[in-house]
Amino acid sequence: MINNQRSFFFNVDWITVFIYLALCTIGLFNIHAAVFDERHPSIIDFETNYGKQFMFIIISLVVGIIILLLEGRFLTALAPAFYVITLLLLLLVLVHGRNVGGNQAWISLGGGFRLQPSEFAKFTTCLILARYLSGPNIRVTEFKSFGIALVIIGIPMFLIMLQPDMGSTLVFLSLVFVLYREGLSPYFLIIGALFIALFVTAILYNPLWVITIIVLLVTLVILLFRRNRRVVYTMLAGLAICIVFVFSVKFIYNNVLKPHQKVRIDIILGIKSDLRGKGYNLNQSKIAIGSGKLWGKGYLKGTQTKYSFVPEQSTDFIFCTVGEEWGFAGSLTVIGLYLFLVLRLILIAERQRSPFSRIYGYGVASVIFFHVMINIGMTIGLVPVIGIPLPFISYGGSSLLSFTILLFVLLKLDSNRMGIV
Repeated sequence: MINNQRSFFFNVDWITVFIYLALCTIGLFNIHAAVFDERHPSIIDFETNYGKQFMFIIISLVVGIIILLLEGRFLTALAPAFYVITLLLLLLVLVHGRNVGGNQAWISLGGGFRLQPSEFAKFTTCLILARYLSGPNIRVTEFKSFGIALVIIGIPMFLIMLQPDMGSTLVFLSLVFVLYREGLSPYFLIIGALFIALFVTAILYNPLWVITIIVLLVTLVILLFRRNRRVVYTMLAGLAICIVFVFSVKFIYNNVLKPHQKVRIDIILGIKSDLRGKGYNLNQSKIAIGSGKLWGKGYLKGTQTKYSFVPEQSTDFIFCTVGEEWGFAGSLTVIGLYLFLVLRLILIAERQRSPFSRIYGYGVASVIFFHVMINIGMTIGLVPVIGIPLPFISYGGSSLLSFTILLFVLLKLDSNRMGIV
């Protein structure tokens, strides 16, 4: 028993644990600053959001320790059960969920606490995807295996999209990096990037002009490789897909997207400016971050923060508080911690002897990287405001607990360096 305890202590990646604790601490103090109430100055006052976040951190740490003490094989054995339970919760939230901010994504637990199943779906999807892809004779280069992997990812995506929570839905797209690491052709990533560019172009310009340019480019390629029938047929098929895609984008943009979603895209692309309406959050976010300058205004001294100019400042826009009160130096420190964390997770994934642990590790790194990139990107105007939390820093029990489970399961798998078969 003593040897096992010593082995457990030395095998846990304590560098990652330290980064986790640093980010949770930064989150707690910035939530305290974002919603500070002079009547409740204590950071552990449970009548406030910062007091509740302190409690969430303690609960998450206890859950993290329990995960580290569990048998590793228990996690992979119950992966299908965890996945099914999550899907049932996602169905339940569509029927009996609580609507907050236009999204029916929460289940009320009483006492002012809510559970958001979509947050835990990220963990269970990573777990079941790792179990499937690590199975015998499974290769993502084969159509059947690739299709089943897409179904595993797609089912929770579809249920979350019905809430509708587009931010959480898009997070699942990050798992394509897991498939890429396991052998998926890089052409899929290139094609994906091209379709994103085509999506933006189709919104900005007349579809007929876009199609005309594509036809000219395809014709040029066909003339250059006219003797290669494979290239010619591929380009003609690609042309047909692009034409359908361009007109589909315009149809979805005009008839499917809700007005507030269209406005957010318009603001990001510079089509319109709405500083007092839908663009208010983004504009105030930029002001808050810019006003911090190099070293920031100081703890609890941010005017944008103190007077609540930025809505959702303790959740989706928590990075504004970092920028205003801690300045460029503080922002760079937070980004540096996240970069170090993601690189550390990739290192942990690569040193695994078990395919299951390696695949799961890449899933964790992909989800966290996507969250950080999109959340910080939307606060500075690089991506549309889609409403996803900043891992370990944004206020919220479901978010913090789900990211803790996601991370500590990997730490547990890594502590058994031989991995799971």
